[in-house]
Amino acid sequence: MKLRSYLAAATILGAAVAPPAFAQQAPFVPVTAEVLANPDPSDWLHLNRTYDQHRYSPLNQINKGNVAQMRMAWSRGLPVGTQESTPIVYKGVMYIFAPGASIQALNATNGDLIWQYEREYPKGVSGTAARSKSIAMFEDMIYLGAPDGFLVAIDAKTGKMRWETKVDNGQMTAGGLLVADGKIISNRTCEQGKREFCFIAAHDAKTGKEVWKFYVTAAPGEPGGDTWGGLPVDQRAAGPWGLPGSYDPQKKMLYWSTANPNPYTRLKRHGKWDAVPLKSPSELYSNSTLAISVETGKLAWYYQELPGDDWDADHNHERMLIRTRVAPDPNHVKWIHPAAQTGVEQNIIFTVSEGGGMFAIAQDTGQFLWSRPFPYDDPNINMNFIDVKTGQTGVNEDKIFKKDGDKVVGCYHNTRGLWQISYHPGTNSVFVPFHDQCLSMEARNSTATGFGPRFGVMRPGSDPQKYMGVAKINVATGEMKVIYTQPQATNGSALTTAGDLMFFGDLNRRLRALDVNDGKVLWEGIVGGMIINSTITYAVNGKQYVMVFTGEGQSVTGGPLALAGKAMAPAVRGHSAVYTFALP
Repeated sequence: MKLRSYLAAATILGAAVAPPAFAQQAPFVPVTAEVLANPDPSDWLHLNRTYDQHRYSPLNQINKGNVAQMRMAWSRGLPVGTQESTPIVYKGVMYIFAPGASIQALNATNGDLIWQYEREYPKGVSGTAARSKSIAMFEDMIYLGAPDGFLVAIDAKTGKMRWETKVDNGQMTAGGLLVADGKIISNRTCEQGKREFCFIAAHDAKTGKEVWKFYVTAAPGEPGGDTWGGLPVDQRAAGPWGLPGSYDPQKKMLYWSTANPNPYTRLKRHGKWDAVPLKSPSELYSNSTLAISVETGKLAWYYQELPGDDWDADHNHERMLIRTRVAPDPNHVKWIHPAAQTGVEQNIIFTVSEGGGMFAIAQDTGQFLWSRPFPYDDPNINMNFIDVKTGQTGVNEDKIFKKDGDKVVGCYHNTRGLWQISYHPGTNSVFVPFHDQCLSMEARNSTATGFGPRFGVMRPGSDPQKYMGVAKINVATGEMKVIYTQPQATNGSALTTAGDLMFFGDLNRRLRALDVNDGKVLWEGIVGGMIINSTITYAVNGKQYVMVFTGEGQSVTGGPLALAGKAMAPAVRGHSAVYTFALP
């Protein structure tokens, strides 16, 4: 296998010009465990900046009073291919996962290339299809989950490979990486009906040696092993892919999510629709929140949000760790634990899923606190029951495929895809860009996945002019306000800042800054292509920047474009680039 890495240099009249001086400063300051636990506000060291997945920045140079003056600072083109990631920024260097599954180090003030790591992939392995959500950094190394199945450590100063470890067959590129407790934690997808790669793994960050591996589908004889209706263990598949989990350094606990069981329908998995219960626990640990010891990889507790999924309604999103007063309001929250209205402050895990569920559970125990449909209650929702005392969830039997050829319209579907959401502590609110979208699907056992025609549809009775919205959710009371709407679709992650701004971008090439209080649009910029995930802010030499990627997503891009395409000019496809903005 050929590996290529080079330091960038420009040539003027035959003379080599070195990369920017700041990129060569020595000694390199290592990223320690303490730095990862409490990153400098100028840096962006995790997918969502901090271990708690808040996606909030304390930077406030750009604020409500001056954001209208913001202008493009620099941009840089990238190769064509899938782009669903978020970069890392450390001490003035931006490290990005570039389409084609390479890593670039850029001067974060102007986009000049410092170095690039390129990996020559074997025949049959497509780097351009890799959809990694994040890379990671520790000490003086950058980590890549490569589409040939290797976990790769790259020297952050030079771009040269330090080590590589074979982990899977390329499934890591559907998920992301997190460094915690000196370990690289990776998640991945798994093939239809195959358990082999349905695991979360931990590798030593210095050597690449495997430390532990946790399979997210329970085997016979294990806790939860009897929830699969007698399905052979090697066919128990549910991927832990998607957005990486959160981490509590004090408790040394990871909080991770899992996706739907596959193939997609109960009929295809088991031969009959009622082979597994309609209520949790069912097909553990699919569509669940998992609390896992970072030291041992042992499961502490789980909470299943959607049992025995029949629609590919992934719950594989970030699990936010928030300390808040817990006082859910019955006027806004459908399901409330009887003891959850005391207003007592506690540590919760907050999540909003692709399939339309919003949950608050206790961080220490996984106890159910409250839940509501997201974005709206609707008779077509796929999860329509919760026992408020036990937290047991149940699916909507009317939406289950009971025989081959059955067709349903169920809610929700890609209502929020694999873009990230943001928590703003000043308002104690989570901001969620979403689509008011449901699913039309037909069961077809002759296919590998178990479905035939399958596509997103507008929610019955909804307003197409309000297809995309931004929800502001009070995490104490559960009250949700839609503070912004438009007919065009989005794939852009949310970002909130101490400047009381909420940033997000859409598939119509618009990046916007909203007032976190009322959703008023305070600034709008237009870029060259569809804005995908990303959306971060950082500072170099006292100057604050806001950054987004443009490019192509995979399934979560095509569906929304098909639904909302008439509301916008034809989308700019295949335009991969970095765009950054700052005050003049």
